[in-house]
Amino acid sequence: MATLDSAPTRLLVVMRHARAESWGESDHERRLAEQGRADAAAAGRWLAEQGIAPDHALVSSATRTRETWEAVAGAAGWSLAPVFDDGLYSASPDTTLDLMRETSDEARVLFVLGHNPTVAFLAQMLDDGDGDPAASADMAGGYPTCALTVLRFEGGWSDLAMASASVTAFHVGRD
Repeated sequence: MATLDSAPTRLLVVMRHARAESWGESDHERRLAEQGRADAAAAGRWLAEQGIAPDHALVSSATRTRETWEAVAGAAGWSLAPVFDDGLYSASPDTTLDLMRETSDEARVLFVLGHNPTVAFLAQMLDDGDGDPAASADMAGGYPTCALTVLRFEGGWSDLAMASASVTAFHVGRD
């Protein structure tokens, strides 16, 4: 796992929401399934075990992503208030990247929680191929619910670009 010893090194966590109910008033209002809550908590425990705690979090405003954040943050012991962004609900990978680039450089660890196919494409397009080959292969093999990729990035958030970050871990939260 990457450490934050050098000043320009940053960590990025790109996560897909946990398993949701198959129905709701609208797609935006779908809630997490019971198993999704347990899986999100498992992902939070894993992140805490890795010593990863975000300084800034961008979370889709959809109910299932909000509930995923609550379960992950609760299990990880984070008290950070995320930015719930309506635009992340239907954002493309490029639009999501633009939102990430607006993050203050005071943040060393950025957490992005959204939806597929955007988060899978985003993580894959950021991968520079110089990271953990097994983690990159696992990530490329599929991005199920509650999957997350941890990437290491050198530089300011405004410099984040395609193939500019190294995958250090890929994990799927399951309980």
